[in-house]
Amino acid sequence: MPVFEYTGRTATGQTVSGTLEAKNKDELIRLLRKQRVIVTKIKKKPKQINIVIGSGVKPVEVSRFTRQFAVMIEAGLPLVQCLDILASQSTNKIFAKALADIRDSVSSGSTLAQAMAKHKKIFDELYVNMVEAGEIGGALEVILKRLADYREKADSIRRKVKGALTYPAIVGTMMVLIAWVMLTFIVPIFAGMFESLGAELPKPTQIVINISNWLKRNMLLIIGGLIGLVVAYKMGMKHPKTRYILDGIKLKLPIFGDLVRKNAVARFSRTLSTLLQSGVNIIDALNITAKTAGNAVVEKAIKDSIIAISQGETITAPLEESGVFPPMVIQMINVGEKTGNMDEMLSRVADFYDEEVDAAVESLTALIEPLMTVVMGVVVGGLLIAMYLPMFDIIGKIKG
Repeated sequence: MPVFEYTGRTATGQTVSGTLEAKNKDELIRLLRKQRVIVTKIKKKPKQINIVIGSGVKPVEVSRFTRQFAVMIEAGLPLVQCLDILASQSTNKIFAKALADIRDSVSSGSTLAQAMAKHKKIFDELYVNMVEAGEIGGALEVILKRLADYREKADSIRRKVKGALTYPAIVGTMMVLIAWVMLTFIVPIFAGMFESLGAELPKPTQIVINISNWLKRNMLLIIGGLIGLVVAYKMGMKHPKTRYILDGIKLKLPIFGDLVRKNAVARFSRTLSTLLQSGVNIIDALNITAKTAGNAVVEKAIKDSIIAISQGETITAPLEESGVFPPMVIQMINVGEKTGNMDEMLSRVADFYDEEVDAAVESLTALIEPLMTVVMGVVVGGLLIAMYLPMFDIIGKIKG
């Protein structure tokens, strides 16, 4: 239904303006007349094009909301009032609109979990199920605190991993750009100059010129190939079998594989521990953990564990067969399962692997920074030397 902007006058002569939805201008005039407003000006509001990537809400915003929400609930404020305050305080319009919608749904008699489930892009299945468990158990503030702790730790790990990858990504991009500029613009100038002088080119210089000529001839093909690889990867990640293979490769990568593995174990342990502590039954907890695992190999191992439990077996065998979980983790889960202390054991595993991820990130950063500097120096320096070698020969001949 179109939205109209209007200006009008009340019975007392006061000027009013605003926006209102209506089928057409005549209906708008009738609606305002019922409110005793005489319309003086009507204009159809232009449609706004909003391009939103993902949910439009950052994970850190959801974490901050969860912490504030928990504090307000604990202080004894009514649920609707908490949501109203948090919606008005949010600087993100998309998030504020979602919170206002949740507030209205709760005011209409819906549960908080049901209201949040309508916004799946912002509040995932883990979040909704924990809130539902908190509402049923009458301990919403406790669950929200656990959720806030969980999300803050997950956000911290995510930031550290991104931080470790930012430097090599920037240096790598700069190296590729510099090499591309030199090979496509600078090298051809030198090549033309050497050709006009009729100088015999050294082998390194000839190789660089050949690479430059090949790049110039095949530039569109290279760009198309790179775009094709990205598209193929994106499409492959949507296909279960291909995604399983790609996620398996990620776990076996020489430098990054160890970090991916430790991050997956920490995420699994933290998620399952948080759900079990919140009173979610083991089958539902494993189902939710599988959906939020972030890695198809881990997801399959968890789903196999669900089948094992339904058949009266332990969950440790499928996890061990996956090859993702180290023996220490398997043993601790096994002990937790036998003693009925699974949530506590998983919490300890999560804390341990959070520290392991921190250590892996620091080691990776310490290794990559000098390595990327050396590679960049070799590539750029090699190109420069290859271009100056013929000049040294020419100068030598002139002096001779």
